[in-house]
Amino acid sequence: MSDPLTRTLSALADPTRRAILARLSKGEATVNELAEPFAMSLPAVSKHLKVLERAGLISRGREAQTRPCRIEPETLKAVDGWLSDYRALWEQRLDRLEAHLAQIQKEETP
Repeated sequence: MSDPLTRTLSALADPTRRAILARLSKGEATVNELAEPFAMSLPAVSKHLKVLERAGLISRGREAQTRPCRIEPETLKAVDGWLSDYRALWEQRLDRLEAHLAQIQKEETP
């Protein structure tokens, strides 16, 4: 997968990875801290982190003996930009539906 958007959406498809991102949105965390709420091994959590890192959604630092993870919001901004076109399309359609329903109600009211 060389397409960044495909890598990002693929990484976001997993609920565990979304939960990890939600936790990292509150601040940096170590692998042990990220693993706490999950009933899985540290190697399994590490695999999820590698997927998120390859997608550019997180980065890992180095502080003494630990490697804290942090969220990289720029990648999420790219997804939001891609979705904004679709959001605008649906908002336009809903506005037209609202106008149509208002017209119908106006015609039915004596």
